[in-house]
Amino acid sequence: MKNGNSPFEWIQKGGHVSLRTLTIGLLQCHARHCLRQIEAQVTSLDAATDALVAEDAHLSRHRDVLASIPGLVPVTAHALLADMPELGMMEEGQAAALAGLAPITRQSGTWRGRSFIQGGRATVRQALYMPAIVAMRFNPDLKRVYDRLIAKGKYAKIAITAIMRKLVVLANALLHKDRLWTPKAA
Repeated sequence: MKNGNSPFEWIQKGGHVSLRTLTIGLLQCHARHCLRQIEAQVTSLDAATDALVAEDAHLSRHRDVLASIPGLVPVTAHALLADMPELGMMEEGQAAALAGLAPITRQSGTWRGRSFIQGGRATVRQALYMPAIVAMRFNPDLKRVYDRLIAKGKYAKIAITAIMRKLVVLANALLHKDRLWTPKAA
């Protein structure tokens, strides 16, 4: 259509348009409307979650501790608080296993298989994937871990999973000690 007008405006002005163009325009209009609805719902949910966490001093402190880790934003902190409330009260290996990020080695007798992850809470793994990508770029300690694993010939997906495991272990340790993340001194 001319000047970015929708097919409907074009028809109202006396223009002729094919059924295909009209259908595509209608679908695009519906898609934009649905996207605006979803964005409004996400904004509403984020505001409600922020309000609930702000009301509780304990949860608020935990969110601040988690959000202090480079790569973890408040949305991820909220997901961890909701899906893994035991965080901060477990041993290092327990936190990784509960998240489903502990490596499990498959072996029997002299036969050695590959290590893999399984079980645990899928929602925690999903919440940690993108923060792990960000952390491996902007957290110097985790960047070194990622680079070392890649240099050893590990696949990128395996290295990212290792970063996810480090993030959940770090989050557990910081919550256990009730302190904010600080970079290591060189």
